[in-house]
Amino acid sequence: MDINFRPNHIEDYLVQLHTGQWFGWSDVKNKIYENLIIHDDSKTKPTEQECINGLAQLQSDFDTAQTNTKTKKASGKQKLKDLGLDDDEIQALMGA
Repeated sequence: MDINFRPNHIEDYLVQLHTGQWFGWSDVKNKIYENLIIHDDSKTKPTEQECINGLAQLQSDFDTAQTNTKTKKASGKQKLKDLGLDDDEIQALMGA
């Protein structure tokens, strides 16, 4: 994940597939699909495309949640303005 907690690596996808230390890397300094190893014989190695698609879905879900939060905050501020509060009062209530 990046500094904003947005998924940015296939490892972010892999960790949510199963619990425990079911996978690892043959080269921990080069965490690419080709270096992905499976430690747990009861788990199958996802395809590279599954990892790419899974990461893309995680990123999309994260981005949607961020957008929804911003939209709801703006909507809430507008509703408070519609009720007659000014910007200073809204800031005092919301901290923004």
